[in-house]
Amino acid sequence: MVHSLKFRLAAGVAALGGALLASAGAIAQSNPFGNKPLTMIIGFGPGGGYDTWGRLVARHIGKHLPGTPNVVSQNMPGAGSFQAASNIYNLAPKDGTVMGIIARDAPLGPITGAEGARFDPVKISWIGTPTTETNVCIARSAADVKTAADLKTKTLIVGDTGAGTGTHSYPKALNEILGMKFKLISGFPSSSDVFLAMERNEVDGICESLDSVSGKRPTWIKDKVVTLLFQGAAEPNPELKGIPFVMDLATTEQQKAELSFLYAGQGIGRPFVAPPDLPPDRLKMLRDAFSATMKDREFIEDARKAKLDVEPEDGEHLEALIKKIYATPKPIVEKIGKLIQ
Repeated sequence: MVHSLKFRLAAGVAALGGALLASAGAIAQSNPFGNKPLTMIIGFGPGGGYDTWGRLVARHIGKHLPGTPNVVSQNMPGAGSFQAASNIYNLAPKDGTVMGIIARDAPLGPITGAEGARFDPVKISWIGTPTTETNVCIARSAADVKTAADLKTKTLIVGDTGAGTGTHSYPKALNEILGMKFKLISGFPSSSDVFLAMERNEVDGICESLDSVSGKRPTWIKDKVVTLLFQGAAEPNPELKGIPFVMDLATTEQQKAELSFLYAGQGIGRPFVAPPDLPPDRLKMLRDAFSATMKDREFIEDARKAKLDVEPEDGEHLEALIKKIYATPKPIVEKIGKLIQ
Protein backbone atom coordinates (compact mmCIF):
# COMPACT_ATOMS: atom_id res chain seq x y z
CA MET A 1 0.00 0.00 0.00
CA VAL A 2 2.79 2.40 0.96
CA HIS A 3 4.77 1.32 -2.07
CA SER A 4 1.74 1.96 -4.32
CA LEU A 5 1.22 5.41 -2.81
CA LYS A 6 4.90 6.28 -3.31
CA PHE A 7 4.65 5.13 -6.90
CA ARG A 8 1.59 7.27 -7.56
CA LEU A 9 3.26 10.30 -5.94
CA ALA A 10 6.41 9.80 -8.00
CA ALA A 11 4.35 9.43 -11.14
CA GLY A 12 2.43 12.58 -10.29
CA VAL A 13 5.61 14.57 -9.67
CA ALA A 14 7.07 13.31 -12.96
CA ALA A 15 3.90 14.24 -14.82
CA LEU A 16 3.88 17.69 -13.21
CA GLY A 17 7.54 18.15 -14.08
CA GLY A 18 6.86 17.12 -17.65
CA ALA A 19 3.95 19.53 -17.85
CA LEU A 20 6.08 22.35 -16.47
CA LEU A 21 8.85 21.60 -18.98
CA ALA A 22 6.34 21.49 -21.80
CA SER A 23 4.88 24.78 -20.62
CA ALA A 24 8.33 26.34 -20.42
CA GLY A 25 9.06 25.06 -23.91
CA ALA A 26 5.86 26.59 -25.22
CA ILE A 27 6.70 29.93 -23.57
CA ALA A 28 10.20 29.84 -25.06
CA GLN A 29 8.71 29.02 -28.44
CA SER A 30 6.27 31.95 -28.27
CA ASN A 31 8.84 34.31 -26.75
CA PRO A 32 12.28 33.86 -28.29
CA PHE A 33 13.74 36.79 -26.40
CA GLY A 34 13.73 35.69 -22.76
CA ASN A 35 16.10 38.22 -21.23
CA LYS A 36 17.75 38.97 -24.58
CA PRO A 37 17.13 42.21 -26.51
CA LEU A 38 16.02 42.50 -30.11
CA THR A 39 18.98 43.74 -32.15
CA MET A 40 18.10 46.35 -34.79
CA ILE A 41 20.92 46.58 -37.35
CA ILE A 42 21.04 49.87 -39.26
CA GLY A 43 22.97 49.67 -42.51
CA PHE A 44 24.27 53.23 -42.37
CA GLY A 45 26.05 55.60 -40.02
CA PRO A 46 24.24 57.91 -37.59
CA GLY A 47 22.31 60.91 -38.78
CA GLY A 48 20.89 59.88 -42.14
CA GLY A 49 17.38 58.92 -43.18
CA TYR A 50 17.87 55.18 -42.66
CA ASP A 51 19.27 55.80 -39.19
CA THR A 52 16.27 57.99 -38.36
CA TRP A 53 13.76 55.38 -39.52
CA GLY A 54 15.68 52.51 -37.92
CA ARG A 55 15.82 54.15 -34.50
CA LEU A 56 12.23 55.33 -34.74
CA VAL A 57 10.95 51.79 -35.34
CA ALA A 58 13.34 50.46 -32.68
CA ARG A 59 11.83 52.79 -30.06
CA HIS A 60 8.33 51.40 -30.58
CA ILE A 61 8.40 47.84 -31.96
CA GLY A 62 9.45 46.21 -28.67
CA LYS A 63 6.06 46.78 -27.02
CA HIS A 64 4.41 44.82 -29.83
CA LEU A 65 6.67 41.77 -29.41
CA PRO A 66 6.28 38.88 -26.92
CA GLY A 67 7.78 39.82 -23.56
CA THR A 68 8.26 43.45 -24.67
CA PRO A 69 12.03 43.06 -25.15
CA ASN A 70 14.47 45.93 -25.12
CA VAL A 71 15.55 46.90 -28.62
CA VAL A 72 19.21 47.73 -29.19
CA SER A 73 20.10 49.72 -32.31
CA GLN A 74 23.44 48.93 -33.93
CA ASN A 75 24.84 50.99 -36.79
CA MET A 76 26.66 48.83 -39.34
CA PRO A 77 27.65 51.11 -42.22
CA GLY A 78 29.53 49.82 -45.22
CA ALA A 79 29.12 49.41 -48.98
CA GLY A 80 25.73 51.10 -49.16
CA SER A 81 24.28 48.69 -46.52
CA PHE A 82 25.57 45.55 -48.31
CA GLN A 83 27.62 44.83 -45.18
CA ALA A 84 24.53 44.96 -42.96
CA ALA A 85 22.40 42.93 -45.38
CA SER A 86 25.13 40.30 -45.72
CA ASN A 87 25.54 40.12 -41.94
CA ILE A 88 21.81 39.68 -41.36
CA TYR A 89 21.63 37.06 -44.12
CA ASN A 90 24.69 34.99 -43.24
CA LEU A 91 25.53 35.51 -39.56
CA ALA A 92 22.48 36.61 -37.56
CA PRO A 93 20.56 33.95 -35.58
CA LYS A 94 17.43 32.70 -37.29
CA ASP A 95 15.20 32.96 -34.22
CA GLY A 96 13.53 36.37 -34.56
CA THR A 97 15.98 38.21 -32.29
CA VAL A 98 17.68 40.18 -35.09
CA MET A 99 16.25 42.43 -37.79
CA GLY A 100 17.48 45.51 -39.57
CA ILE A 101 17.01 48.25 -42.14
CA ILE A 102 18.91 48.25 -45.45
CA ALA A 103 19.02 50.51 -48.50
CA ARG A 104 16.02 50.46 -50.78
CA ASP A 105 18.37 49.82 -53.72
CA ALA A 106 20.41 47.12 -51.96
CA PRO A 107 18.22 44.31 -53.40
CA LEU A 108 19.49 45.26 -56.86
CA GLY A 109 23.04 44.43 -55.74
CA PRO A 110 23.02 40.63 -56.05
CA ILE A 111 21.10 40.57 -59.35
CA THR A 112 23.51 43.07 -60.90
CA GLY A 113 26.62 41.37 -59.54
CA ALA A 114 27.65 44.19 -57.20
CA GLU A 115 30.74 43.49 -55.12
CA GLY A 116 30.00 42.79 -51.46
CA ALA A 117 26.31 41.89 -51.96
CA ARG A 118 26.52 38.47 -50.29
CA PHE A 119 22.81 37.82 -49.78
CA ASP A 120 19.81 36.61 -51.74
CA PRO A 121 16.93 39.14 -51.71
CA VAL A 122 14.46 36.45 -52.79
CA LYS A 123 15.28 34.35 -49.70
CA ILE A 124 15.81 37.06 -47.08
CA SER A 125 12.82 37.68 -44.79
CA TRP A 126 10.98 40.90 -45.70
CA ILE A 127 9.31 42.50 -42.69
CA GLY A 128 7.89 45.71 -44.17
CA THR A 129 8.57 49.35 -44.95
CA PRO A 130 7.17 52.35 -43.07
CA THR A 131 6.98 54.43 -46.23
CA THR A 132 7.31 54.42 -50.00
CA GLU A 133 9.81 56.76 -51.54
CA THR A 134 10.39 59.54 -54.02
CA ASN A 135 13.99 60.25 -54.93
CA VAL A 136 14.91 63.81 -55.84
CA CYS A 137 18.08 65.09 -57.43
CA ILE A 138 18.80 68.51 -55.96
CA ALA A 139 21.39 71.22 -56.48
CA ARG A 140 22.52 74.18 -54.41
CA SER A 141 20.80 77.30 -55.68
CA ALA A 142 24.25 78.77 -56.37
CA ALA A 143 25.23 75.86 -58.64
CA ASP A 144 25.38 76.34 -62.42
CA VAL A 145 22.88 73.53 -62.92
CA LYS A 146 19.33 74.88 -62.53
CA THR A 147 17.24 72.34 -64.46
CA ALA A 148 17.30 68.72 -65.57
CA ALA A 149 18.06 69.97 -69.10
CA ASP A 150 21.18 71.74 -67.80
CA LEU A 151 22.60 68.34 -66.81
CA LYS A 152 23.09 67.56 -70.50
CA THR A 153 25.66 70.36 -70.87
CA LYS A 154 26.85 71.27 -67.35
CA THR A 155 28.53 69.19 -64.64
CA LEU A 156 26.97 68.79 -61.19
CA ILE A 157 29.23 67.54 -58.39
CA VAL A 158 27.18 65.26 -56.10
CA GLY A 159 27.90 63.40 -52.85
CA ASP A 160 27.91 59.59 -52.91
CA THR A 161 27.24 57.41 -49.82
CA GLY A 162 28.24 54.16 -51.51
CA ALA A 163 27.28 51.48 -54.02
CA GLY A 164 23.82 50.11 -53.37
CA THR A 165 22.36 53.55 -52.54
CA GLY A 166 20.47 56.01 -54.71
CA THR A 167 23.14 58.64 -54.10
CA HIS A 168 25.47 56.41 -56.13
CA SER A 169 23.25 54.37 -58.47
CA TYR A 170 21.00 57.08 -59.89
CA PRO A 171 23.50 59.73 -60.96
CA LYS A 172 26.00 57.13 -62.20
CA ALA A 173 23.42 55.32 -64.35
CA LEU A 174 21.69 58.49 -65.55
CA ASN A 175 24.98 59.69 -66.99
CA GLU A 176 24.86 56.75 -69.39
CA ILE A 177 21.11 56.32 -69.93
CA LEU A 178 20.18 59.98 -70.43
CA GLY A 179 23.54 61.57 -71.14
CA MET A 180 23.64 63.62 -67.92
CA LYS A 181 26.85 65.03 -66.43
CA PHE A 182 26.92 64.11 -62.75
CA LYS A 183 30.36 63.92 -61.11
CA LEU A 184 30.30 61.67 -58.05
CA ILE A 185 32.39 62.31 -54.93
CA SER A 186 32.43 59.16 -52.79
CA GLY A 187 33.32 58.41 -49.17
CA PHE A 188 30.37 59.98 -47.32
CA PRO A 189 29.02 57.75 -44.49
CA SER A 190 25.46 59.13 -44.73
CA SER A 191 23.34 61.72 -46.51
CA SER A 192 23.69 64.02 -43.50
CA ASP A 193 27.41 64.24 -44.27
CA VAL A 194 26.61 65.17 -47.86
CA PHE A 195 24.17 67.86 -46.70
CA LEU A 196 26.91 69.31 -44.53
CA ALA A 197 29.32 69.24 -47.47
CA MET A 198 26.75 71.10 -49.56
CA GLU A 199 26.53 73.80 -46.88
CA ARG A 200 30.31 74.08 -46.99
CA ASN A 201 30.23 74.38 -50.81
CA GLU A 202 32.30 71.18 -51.08
CA VAL A 203 29.73 69.47 -53.32
CA ASP A 204 26.85 70.94 -55.28
CA GLY A 205 24.09 68.37 -54.86
CA ILE A 206 22.78 64.91 -54.11
CA CYS A 207 20.21 62.42 -55.37
CA GLU A 208 18.38 61.43 -52.19
CA SER A 209 14.92 60.59 -50.86
CA LEU A 210 12.53 63.49 -50.46
CA ASP A 211 11.76 62.61 -46.84
CA SER A 212 15.47 62.65 -45.97
CA VAL A 213 15.92 66.11 -47.49
CA SER A 214 12.74 67.45 -45.85
CA GLY A 215 13.48 65.80 -42.51
CA LYS A 216 17.13 66.82 -42.19
CA ARG A 217 16.93 70.22 -43.88
CA PRO A 218 13.26 71.24 -43.58
CA THR A 219 13.79 74.78 -44.93
CA TRP A 220 15.91 73.95 -47.94
CA ILE A 221 13.11 73.40 -50.45
CA LYS A 222 10.70 76.00 -49.02
CA ASP A 223 13.34 78.74 -48.88
CA LYS A 224 14.85 77.69 -52.24
CA VAL A 225 18.23 76.96 -50.71
CA VAL A 226 18.27 74.08 -53.20
CA THR A 227 16.71 73.51 -56.60
CA LEU A 228 14.67 70.37 -57.28
CA LEU A 229 15.93 69.19 -60.66
CA PHE A 230 13.72 66.13 -61.13
CA GLN A 231 12.01 63.30 -59.23
CA GLY A 232 12.11 59.53 -59.58
CA ALA A 233 9.70 56.93 -58.19
CA ALA A 234 7.17 54.31 -59.19
CA GLU A 235 4.91 57.24 -60.14
CA PRO A 236 5.07 61.05 -59.81
CA ASN A 237 4.69 62.45 -56.30
CA PRO A 238 1.58 64.68 -56.13
CA GLU A 239 3.41 66.95 -53.68
CA LEU A 240 5.95 67.80 -56.38
CA LYS A 241 3.74 69.33 -59.04
CA GLY A 242 5.76 70.98 -61.77
CA ILE A 243 8.92 68.99 -60.95
CA PRO A 244 9.96 66.82 -63.93
CA PHE A 245 9.44 63.07 -63.54
CA VAL A 246 12.45 61.00 -64.56
CA MET A 247 10.43 58.70 -66.83
CA ASP A 248 9.31 61.74 -68.81
CA LEU A 249 12.95 62.58 -69.53
CA ALA A 250 13.30 59.34 -71.52
CA THR A 251 12.95 59.58 -75.29
CA THR A 252 12.90 55.86 -76.20
CA GLU A 253 11.14 52.74 -74.93
CA GLN A 254 14.53 51.22 -74.15
CA GLN A 255 15.38 54.16 -71.88
CA LYS A 256 12.02 53.82 -70.14
CA ALA A 257 12.58 50.10 -69.49
CA GLU A 258 16.03 50.79 -68.09
CA LEU A 259 14.81 53.63 -65.87
CA SER A 260 11.94 51.47 -64.60
CA PHE A 261 14.41 48.83 -63.37
CA LEU A 262 16.82 51.45 -62.04
CA TYR A 263 14.14 53.07 -59.88
CA ALA A 264 12.47 49.82 -58.78
CA GLY A 265 13.87 50.35 -55.30
CA GLN A 266 11.65 53.37 -54.71
CA GLY A 267 8.69 51.03 -54.30
CA ILE A 268 10.71 49.18 -51.63
CA GLY A 269 10.91 52.33 -49.51
CA ARG A 270 12.88 51.94 -46.27
CA PRO A 271 12.92 48.15 -46.04
CA PHE A 272 13.21 46.22 -42.78
CA VAL A 273 14.47 42.66 -43.13
CA ALA A 274 15.39 39.62 -41.04
CA PRO A 275 17.48 36.50 -41.71
CA PRO A 276 16.29 33.89 -44.21
CA ASP A 277 14.68 30.60 -43.21
CA LEU A 278 12.96 31.95 -40.10
CA PRO A 279 10.46 29.52 -38.58
CA PRO A 280 7.01 30.61 -39.83
CA ASP A 281 5.87 31.64 -36.34
CA ARG A 282 8.93 33.88 -35.90
CA LEU A 283 8.46 35.55 -39.29
CA LYS A 284 4.80 36.15 -38.48
CA MET A 285 5.79 37.52 -35.07
CA LEU A 286 8.10 40.14 -36.59
CA ARG A 287 5.70 41.06 -39.39
CA ASP A 288 2.76 41.39 -36.99
CA ALA A 289 4.83 43.53 -34.60
CA PHE A 290 5.96 45.76 -37.47
CA SER A 291 2.39 46.19 -38.73
CA ALA A 292 1.19 47.00 -35.21
CA THR A 293 3.96 49.57 -34.86
CA MET A 294 2.82 51.30 -38.05
CA LYS A 295 -0.58 51.83 -36.39
CA ASP A 296 0.83 52.86 -33.03
CA ARG A 297 -0.28 56.42 -32.21
CA GLU A 298 2.94 57.24 -30.39
CA PHE A 299 5.00 55.98 -33.33
CA ILE A 300 2.94 58.03 -35.81
CA GLU A 301 3.31 61.13 -33.65
CA ASP A 302 7.08 60.66 -33.39
CA ALA A 303 7.26 60.25 -37.17
CA ARG A 304 5.26 63.45 -37.63
CA LYS A 305 7.65 65.33 -35.34
CA ALA A 306 10.56 64.06 -37.44
CA LYS A 307 8.71 65.20 -40.58
CA LEU A 308 8.43 61.64 -41.88
CA ASP A 309 5.43 60.36 -43.80
CA VAL A 310 4.06 57.00 -42.64
CA GLU A 311 2.75 55.17 -45.70
CA PRO A 312 3.60 51.53 -44.89
CA GLU A 313 3.66 48.38 -46.96
CA ASP A 314 3.83 44.93 -45.37
CA GLY A 315 6.37 42.18 -45.81
CA GLU A 316 4.23 40.18 -48.21
CA HIS A 317 4.04 43.20 -50.53
CA LEU A 318 7.81 43.65 -50.51
CA GLU A 319 8.38 39.94 -51.06
CA ALA A 320 6.17 40.01 -54.17
CA LEU A 321 7.88 43.17 -55.46
CA ILE A 322 11.32 41.58 -55.10
CA LYS A 323 10.20 38.54 -57.09
CA LYS A 324 8.93 40.87 -59.83
CA ILE A 325 12.23 42.77 -59.90
CA TYR A 326 14.13 39.50 -60.21
CA ALA A 327 12.01 38.57 -63.24
CA THR A 328 13.39 41.57 -65.21
CA PRO A 329 14.82 40.59 -68.64
CA LYS A 330 18.50 39.70 -68.38
CA PRO A 331 19.84 42.27 -70.91
CA ILE A 332 18.39 45.17 -68.90
CA VAL A 333 19.68 43.72 -65.63
CA GLU A 334 23.16 43.29 -67.06
CA LYS A 335 23.30 46.82 -68.49
CA ILE A 336 22.08 48.54 -65.31
CA GLY A 337 24.31 46.29 -63.21
CA LYS A 338 27.38 47.50 -65.04
CA LEU A 339 26.28 51.11 -64.81
CA ILE A 340 25.71 51.27 -61.07
CA GLN A 341 28.84 49.45 -59.90
